[in-house]
Amino acid sequence: MPPTADFPDVRRPDAATVLVSPWLVPAARFQQPAADAVLDAWEHQPRPDAMLALATFLSTDGSHVLNYAQWTDDEAHREWVRTRRPAAIRPIDEAIPGIRRPGLIRYRRYRSYVSEERATRAPGFLLTPAFATTGPDAQRALADAVLRMLAEQPIPGMLGAHFHFSHDGGRVLNYGEWADVSAWRAFTDSDAPARLRAAIEALSGVAPAPAVPVDAAPLNAVSFNDVSFNDVGAGTPGVPAVPGYVLHRSLVNVPPPQAR
Repeated sequence: MPPTADFPDVRRPDAATVLVSPWLVPAARFQQPAADAVLDAWEHQPRPDAMLALATFLSTDGSHVLNYAQWTDDEAHREWVRTRRPAAIRPIDEAIPGIRRPGLIRYRRYRSYVSEERATRAPGFLLTPAFATTGPDAQRALADAVLRMLAEQPIPGMLGAHFHFSHDGGRVLNYGEWADVSAWRAFTDSDAPARLRAAIEALSGVAPAPAVPVDAAPLNAVSFNDVSFNDVGAGTPGVPAVPGYVLHRSLVNVPPPQAR
């Protein structure tokens, strides 16, 4: 299928693994060419059936491209990395020198909140708060607490909150779908952020983490004693701790089961 301007189907049941990787670009003008290059590379190479879909997002601050890929399993992806990735990446780096890749994180989607608005309104803005956790129990406690609050007190304009757990138990990513930037700003001006922050701060083994980690640093490196919710800590220089994104394009290789 050709690339589209549709947000990915985050809840598709056959996506057992989700690969999230930021590509930092040397200047904002390289964002779109970098996103186009990665999609073009996939369009012009044999794609394994295990590769289900790929979406590319542009950070609103111009610093990077976020790649969100859905696969059936990690083994198939690792085989692609071993046999085909060097040839796919080489032309991109030759065309756009200076791209930095802090690292790919392997996730699985745990649970989601989806508002009634989502049935009739497409997302226009993505936000990706991330947290460091001390293990699977802390991951579940965080996601369950926030999802419970959202179900009890829906936030206008928040269309979906999809909690992803890293395989090692050390990280949680909230893939947050918003109607638009204005809805997000209205949320930040309300008292809802303070309520959410208080609930999360009360949890054991949870701390905010940069959505885009420092280059070459451990992906879940964070001090649970020294990091506060007002100071998320040192992420990659020049990148907001919680960046916002607009969708660039999506490529669906295998349609979701319900769409076949």
